[in-house]
Amino acid sequence: MNFKRSGIMIENEGLLIRLLEQNEYSQFRSAFLNIHPYEQSEFFISIDKENRAKLYELLSAREVANFLGYLDVNEDEYEAIFDEIHVNYASEILEHMSDDDAADILNQLSEEKRITLLTLVSQDKSAVLKSLMHYYEETAGGIMTKEYVSVSTKMSVGEALNHVKVQSHHAQTIYAIYAVDDDHKLVGVMSLRDIINADPSTSVNEIMSTNVVHTDVSTDQEHIARDIRDYDLIAIPVIDYQKHLLGIITVDDIIDVIEAEANEDYSKLAGIDDAKYQEESIFKTAKKRLPWLILLTFLGMITATILGSFEDTLEKVALLAAFIPIISGMSGNTGTQSLAVSVRSISTGDMKHKNKFKHALYESGSGFISGFVCSLILFLIIVILYGQPLLATIVAVSLTVAMTVGTTIGSVIPLFMNKMGIDPAVASGPFITTINDIVSMLIYFTLATSFMSYLI
Repeated sequence: MNFKRSGIMIENEGLLIRLLEQNEYSQFRSAFLNIHPYEQSEFFISIDKENRAKLYELLSAREVANFLGYLDVNEDEYEAIFDEIHVNYASEILEHMSDDDAADILNQLSEEKRITLLTLVSQDKSAVLKSLMHYYEETAGGIMTKEYVSVSTKMSVGEALNHVKVQSHHAQTIYAIYAVDDDHKLVGVMSLRDIINADPSTSVNEIMSTNVVHTDVSTDQEHIARDIRDYDLIAIPVIDYQKHLLGIITVDDIIDVIEAEANEDYSKLAGIDDAKYQEESIFKTAKKRLPWLILLTFLGMITATILGSFEDTLEKVALLAAFIPIISGMSGNTGTQSLAVSVRSISTGDMKHKNKFKHALYESGSGFISGFVCSLILFLIIVILYGQPLLATIVAVSLTVAMTVGTTIGSVIPLFMNKMGIDPAVASGPFITTINDIVSMLIYFTLATSFMSYLI
């Protein structure tokens, strides 16, 4: 099976492949383990099944686990990878992986594989993975890890430092250390610097900050990304409704979330399910895109019906048809621009701090000014080329109104969808463009028909 790659150039990749194929195993191990785990994962993807089989023989489960968490492959590709690996070796790999990465991989495997692997890993690891897999994928619980360091408020700083040393090899980060009470409820946070610089006899209570930025286990991952960005955190603790500390989310996981959310929003704005390139059949690709295209086809029929109803107007003044692409196109363009601004403001949380009515009014005003300037230019062109000032006026007024309405629709529809609890990104560019086509044609031909007697 062929896997997709990010396109990164791995230094000495040809040498690694040659050493592997020529069975120069000692040299290969030395060269392979000397590169970054991400580059190891890219090399792993680049080689064929036979060479991957050699890789499993040469590397320990811990060494494979070190780079497997960096893989960026599809669900069926994880299935293929774990089909190649002996089940006992696979369970050892999961045992050595970070809890959140191991849980993510298990969630992408078939139920049969998942149950088998959970049975083979240690009881403690299995319990942790099961608890993580129960949470919804795009919530705090779904992306958190239980590999963190917490200390009791009853400890002295010296005891806390010793505890950090003991637990450090199990934690994803030790730079943020959380203080909990006897019930394991989150009550404070401190940095490693705070502990190192404090007097060892001082109580943890005295140096910790009780103002802890935290997130609920059910919080959507987009909100968590904004919190980490706004508060400049390297990790954020996850709690339940009783404030028990359940895990943490680190900034590297949030970077993945930001990329995934950006890809998702871009896909929806484009009117498709997944804009990220995937090596799949053309039929699967068409199947993903067809729902939107079918909907847009029916909406397009409304535009065709409008044009048909003004057939007499077009017959009498054929020149009107020449300006249909300009009016509908400019209306769609301004609507898409306004849509992008609104969706971005909603997704980043900036819209919460704005007055919705003022935002829509601002966009409408911007559309009016843009439309007026474009209409003035178009008016002059029509008068000079065709010598028809009335036609130029109709086209100019239609364009101004269409662009104003287009920006208003582009800004209001995402706000309405967000209010209704629907992802505003589904107000995609093609959808807004088609709606604006309908509105702009109604405006244009209604105005033209009203002045028909003067045009003929």
